[in-house]
Parts: sequence; C-alpha cells; structure tokens
Amino acid sequence: MAKVTRDDVARLAGTSTAVVSYVINNGPRPVAPATRERVLAAIKELGYRPDRVAQAMASRRTDLIGLIVPDARQPFFAEMAHAVEQAAAERGKMVLVGNSDYLDEREVHYLRAFLGMRVSGLILISQGPSEHAATEIDAWDARVVLMHRRPDAIDDVAVVTDDIGGAQLATRHLLEHGHPYVACFGGTEHTPAIGDPVTDHVEGWRRAMREAGKSLEGRLFQAPYNRYEAYKVALELLSGPDRPPALICATDDQAIGVLRAARELRIDVPGELAVAGFDDVKEAALTDPPLTTVASDRQAMARSAVDLVLDDGLRYAGTRRERLKQFPSALVIRRSCGCGG
Repeated sequence: MAKVTRDDVARLAGTSTAVVSYVINNGPRPVAPATRERVLAAIKELGYRPDRVAQAMASRRTDLIGLIVPDARQPFFAEMAHAVEQAAAERGKMVLVGNSDYLDEREVHYLRAFLGMRVSGLILISQGPSEHAATEIDAWDARVVLMHRRPDAIDDVAVVTDDIGGAQLATRHLLEHGHPYVACFGGTEHTPAIGDPVTDHVEGWRRAMREAGKSLEGRLFQAPYNRYEAYKVALELLSGPDRPPALICATDDQAIGVLRAARELRIDVPGELAVAGFDDVKEAALTDPPLTTVASDRQAMARSAVDLVLDDGLRYAGTRRERLKQFPSALVIRRSCGCGG
C-alpha cells in the first residue's frame, strides 16, 4: 500500500498542502473552522500519519519537552512529573524524563542530551547550586523553566511554591496545640543555603518559632529527604532523653519515616508526639495516623511551567523577581498533629 502523503490529504479536503500543514501544526496561520474540520476528516479517512522526524528537521524543534528531576522514585517528584506529563499532553507535547540522582554531572548530562535532541523546551527541577547547569543553559541559549526550586546561579523564570509561608502555617498550627516548642527535621549538610525549598521550609519554621518567642537552640536536626534514612535519624532522636513534643519535617517522606520510628518505639502520635510534613503526597492521607502536611497546587504549577517553556512572555520579560511565579501553600489538617479530622 502506497504511503499516504500530505498532498493526498489536501486533495481529499479540497485545500492546499500549506493549509494541511497549518492544521497539523496548529499554525503559524489560522484556519477557518469548517476548513479545519474537512482536513481532520480527510486525515482520519486516509489514515495519514505526519512524519515527525521531517517536521523536527524543518522546524529544528521536536514535539518533546525535557524534564529533569532529582529522583523520580520519590513520591513528590513522581507526582510532579505526572502533572507535567498531563499538562504537556494538553499542548500536544510528550515528555522525556531524566533523573539527576542529586549529582551535578548527571544534571548536566541530561541538559546536553535533551537540548541536543532539539526539545521544544526544558523544565528543570534542579538538584543543587547548578553553576555547571547555568553554563550549559547559556551555551545552548535554551528554553528553560525552573520548577520547585530556583538555584541562585540560574536566572531563568521559575515556578515555585510559597515554601516559607507554608512552613510557617504548619509550625504555628502545631504551636497552637499548646506544645512548648516545635522541633524541625531540615535537610543535610549538603542542602544549599539559597534557593532550595528545604532551606525555605526551615526558614519558615524559624520565623514561626521566633514569632512565638520560642528558642531555636538544639531544635533543628539534619535528616536526609527520603523516608528510609529519615527513619534512622528519627529512631535515634525519639529514643533519646530530649524527645521533642512536636516535629515539623521538611518533606512528607521524612515525616513518613518519623511515623514508622514512632510506631516501633511505641510512641503515640499525636498523643506523645505531634508530626507535620510538607508536600501532601498522596500517601500522606494513608499513613497511620494520617499526616498533617502542607500542599501546593501541583497541577496548576505544571500547567504554568509547560505554558512558560513553550511560549515567550514572562520567560524573558522583567526582573528576576518579576519572572518568579509563586503559588500559595495550604495547610492540610489530618490527625498526626492532634486534630480530629
């Protein structure tokens, strides 16, 4: 069977091949609704499949968006990647995902690989300070949007959550339960001091504690972001003499590790230890007890990031602050804090 061509579609639809191209590519020129319907009907009847490779060569862009995440095995990044994939599909794009594994060289590897493939744009959830990534982005003059965190070294537009405000909400809520103080599981010694969400979560905790006149001394603990290593840190802390009455964790994964450690040590949550997390991953509603946490609108953030990476506008307009799209945080109250809900 002979291959169906764009000329075949144009003949059946009674239009030009240029108009067929405008319909397939959604531009660059508008097509009247009735004409569009004829073209789409002809495509369906003939079983025409556009040559995406030829299109990419002609436009020097593919229908792909690159997404680099630190670790897609972690629930937060998995849910964020899924939200980006859904938003990209709404714009007729597909997503390639690369895991940096929190390593600078792997982040740069995926930047080079994806940009070399002529992706339509790249969304970067960076793993650290990213000076090397900044150099790579400048070299390619790439369409890049930062998401979740904004390293100081990279000046591209960023889509983020109000991390400081969210942590303040959670800390204040725990204090309102009457606890003498709230301890905090922050990041590790390698957590960047600027532009990292975990750093901002710790800053939000600090601000809420200071507002309440509480001492911070000896109440901030380093803990890895994942539940497995956080569980080990929690076992040591909760079995010691200075067990805190309440604990806010920089990530839900950390909080899940804390809940596991408390259960093993037969510490009642929330009766003897109130716990709050940050991220509102789906699993947070299924922990025992269900986890009080801070949520962001990941679907809206993903749509915003995809729109920005595909369109111009804010990506190149205004100051660094004006190119920051910050979404509000919301406290999600469940039982781990001491509430009945």
